[in-house]
Order: sequence, then structure tokens, then C-alpha cells
Amino acid sequence: MERMQQVVGRARAAFSSGRCRSLEFRLQQLKNLERMVREKEKEILAALQSDLHKCGHNAYSHEVMGVLGELALAMENLPSWAAPQPVKKNLLTMRDEAYIYPEPLGVVLVIGAWNYPFMLVVQPLIGAIAAGGDLHGVWVCVGAMGGEKIARVGQPHWVCVLGNAVVVKPSEVSEHTSQLLADLLPQYLDEELYPVVTGGVPETTELLTQRFDHILYTGNTAVGKIVMAAAAKHLTPVTLELGGKSPCYIDGAVSYTHLDVYKRQGHEDVSGLLWAHRWQWGLEGAESPCCCRRITWGKYMNCGQTCIAPDYILCEPSIQSQVVENIKATLQEFYGEDVKKSPDYERIVNKRHFRRIVSLLEGQKIAHGGETDEASCFIAPTILTDVSAESKVMEEEIFGPVLPIVSVKGVDEAIEFINSREKPLALYVFSNDKKLIKRVISETSSGGMTANDVIMHSTVLDMPFGGVGNSGMGAYHGKHSFETFSHHRACLIKDLKMEGMNKLRYPPGSQKKLDWAKFFVLKRFDKVRLGLIFLALLGVVAAVMIKVMFP
Repeated sequence: MERMQQVVGRARAAFSSGRCRSLEFRLQQLKNLERMVREKEKEILAALQSDLHKCGHNAYSHEVMGVLGELALAMENLPSWAAPQPVKKNLLTMRDEAYIYPEPLGVVLVIGAWNYPFMLVVQPLIGAIAAGGDLHGVWVCVGAMGGEKIARVGQPHWVCVLGNAVVVKPSEVSEHTSQLLADLLPQYLDEELYPVVTGGVPETTELLTQRFDHILYTGNTAVGKIVMAAAAKHLTPVTLELGGKSPCYIDGAVSYTHLDVYKRQGHEDVSGLLWAHRWQWGLEGAESPCCCRRITWGKYMNCGQTCIAPDYILCEPSIQSQVVENIKATLQEFYGEDVKKSPDYERIVNKRHFRRIVSLLEGQKIAHGGETDEASCFIAPTILTDVSAESKVMEEEIFGPVLPIVSVKGVDEAIEFINSREKPLALYVFSNDKKLIKRVISETSSGGMTANDVIMHSTVLDMPFGGVGNSGMGAYHGKHSFETFSHHRACLIKDLKMEGMNKLRYPPGSQKKLDWAKFFVLKRFDKVRLGLIFLALLGVVAAVMIKVMFP
């Protein structure tokens, strides 16, 4: 307990000292972080290889590339993110400055996950470092009624601005990456502002007894509830990136149904239509439509240990065998005849998780795969068919290379099935029909979704990444990370002039005062109309002056 108090206490003292007060300081810390990633790339890739059997190019594309992209976006946009944001004003406040100022929260805690142990620590760390406003310059409003924008002019002056201090807790399950982060971060970042705490459940439990100003946790729902309960004792806000069973619905029309119809209509030569079909769906061959290729990629990357991997497939019984054959063909294309020898296929992180996943196979109909090796934590890419909705494999997030296929009669039943369960972190739908896609979006709920692909919504850094309901709360990535770790402070700056206007709100009250207050507060004018009114008044004044001066 004493150790955690010291770590958090030093971080809070460093925050209060103003060491991180300037925008330039935060930008420099982000540059240092980028330098760490580039200079220590080999060490990072080696740690990921040790923890998850990730080969170099997979480790780089799955984790390092996302971190570098997040850093580039933050460093490029931080000055504009940190600027006060002007707001519309009413007639009573049209002479005043009114803006939203993003201020840092204080000392925040980032608890990472083991499945992407580098990225899921460093990406939120970037946002936490960046968060906070910049009032070091003189900011002025430009434009009518508070302005179209706020422009920064002049030299830095007296206002003190702070960034967050961040306590980093990597997952002990991915021990090599955890230790590497503990070794590297103090070499590149301010050690007191951004300390790293290692250890297991006891250390994390002690850490959660401390008071933080925000906690971001990535992991499972059960631990998420523990984190939230601990945070509630201090009224600490939380961002919970949890998981869930992310469904993947394949519309029957994605298959060759329309090609069969074309044949039944008496057309013998279907080469033109087949070419168009392949162009539309990106087919490499008749056995591998791209929907199954994309599902296979997203499901089995990182050995299925991805929080937004498609957890199960929903499709009509008539296309189930076709889906299975397409996935089998794609697996051979991706990983070869012996998947165990493929450098692109990872391993389960440890034996405890290995045994949990293997237990999900009991009593299931295995259409492909099923081979296991506990010594190396290897589970082959596995497909299950004719899966009951009440089976154990459908009760919990699989988080492994096991893909159940559940039969539904169509999109109506698929939507009903999805809505009967907890809200997932992601949802996927494959269809040619945009109306069907929009219907699935409007009639279901999930943290995020991608149509006609999987996982890719998480790569768009301008979109929020987060859950809803049991899959989490809050979001981050890009500017959303900056906003998550900032308090959006309402600021109104008035002067001491025009005191007569305030008589409307001072006692004693009257109906006349109320009527004028309604006009000033409730009346809405657009900028174009105000501009025209202003020009008209100028015209009247000019006409009067001309008449007076030149009778």
C-alpha cells in the first residue's frame, strides 16, 4: 500500500509543480515517445514474439504501426485541440468572451491489456499526455457574436496550463512487454509524471485504492466491474474498454444466388456476370469470396485474441457449407498446409487461457480444425457448425481461434438474436444491400461496426473506439482520447461596463423586465440576418448624418 501511495503521490506532486505546464512540454514528451518506438523497435518486436509468438511483420502492423499513427495525429493536431473552442452567444452575452477550455484532469491511471500489450498501453497514454488546453498565448475571438474561430496571437503570458500525469499499469500476463515498458518509458519520459507500475492482481488491487482523476481500463467485463466499483469510492470517472461476443451476419445474397438465378433464366454464358461478380466482391477464385477472406483474417489474427474479432457468424442454413468451405480454403492460403509451422499464426497467451478455450469445444460439431497442443499453447483455427444458441461456447466471449456458426432464417432473426444478448463491442454485416446494412445499424446497438469487412473501423483514428453497455463505456483514439482525458470547462469573461443591462435580472421583478429578458435570452438571430440589420442601421445613421451635415 505504501509503495502505491508513494508512486501516485509523486505523480500528483509533479503535476502540481507545473512541470508539464506548457504545450511545448507535452509535444516534446510525445516526440520522445515516438523516438522510443523507433529506436527500440527491435526490442518491442522481440517482447511481442516472446509473449504471443508474433512474427516481426505482424507485431509491427498489429501494434507498432497503430501507435506511430496515433502519435503523428496527436502531434499534428495538438495545438488546435488545445485551443479554446468558441460557442454561440445570446444578445445578453454578445460583447463577452465565451469558450470551452479543455483542462487536464490531473493524475490518471491507464491499465493495459495483454492481447495487444504494447498498443493498448501506449495509445491511451498518448491521449492522456496530450490532454489539456493552451492559454499561454493571448486568444481573441474573430467574427460575429463570438466568432467563427479563436485565433492565437502574441507571446506566452501568465496563464498556467498543465497536462495530465499518468500512472501506467501494463498487464502482468504479457510479462516480457510489461517489463520492457517498465524499462523503456522512464528513459524517454518524465519518470515522476509518467511512472510505470508492474505486478499482478495484488499490485493492481492496491493501486485501485488510490485516488485518481480518471481511470482507463482495457480488459474483460468482470474486472471492469471491479475497477468501476473501486473508482466509485472516489467518484473517479472511468473509461472501460471491455469485450463481448461480436456478431457477424452474412446476408444470403452475398453468395452466388444471383448467379444461379441468371443460369435458371436460360443464360449459358455467365462469364461476363462472373467477371462482374468477382470484380464487385474481390474474388480470387470461385471458392474464396472476399467476405469469408476478411472474416478469416479478422477472426484468426493474433490467434483470435482480439477484443473486436468476429466472435460468431450468423447466416442462413443454405449457405453454411459454402461459408465453411470458403473459410477452410482461405486458412490454407493464409497459413499453409501445416498452420502450426506458419510464422503468421500466433499462440494462446498462457495455459490457463488455453484450457478455457479447449473446454468450449466439448460437445461441439467441429467442421474444421480442433487440433491442440498444450505444451506450446497451440490451438488450430477451428470452425464449429450447427451451434446451439444455449451452448457454453455462445455464453462467453471466446477470445481464441474458435468460430461458431449459428443458423438464422434471415436478417429479421439475426437482429432479434443480436438484440437478445448483451451489447457487443463490435458488430459486422456483409451484404450487397445498403438498405439492409442501414437497417442492421438502426435496429441494433454496439460499440462500433463495420459493414463488408471486420475490425477496420478501429483503424480510423478520427472515429471513437469504445463500447456500450456490457462492452464498456467511454471511448478514445485520436481527438477522442484528448477529450476523454480533458475536462471541458465553460468560460465566460465579462467586463464591468453596461451595468444598466443587468437591471433586467436584478430585483424587484416585473412583467416588463421579464418580457425584455425573453427577448434578449430566447430570441435567436442567425449571423446573416444580424449582419443585414447592422448594415441597415449603419445606412440609417449615415442618412441622418448626411441630412444634418448637408441641410
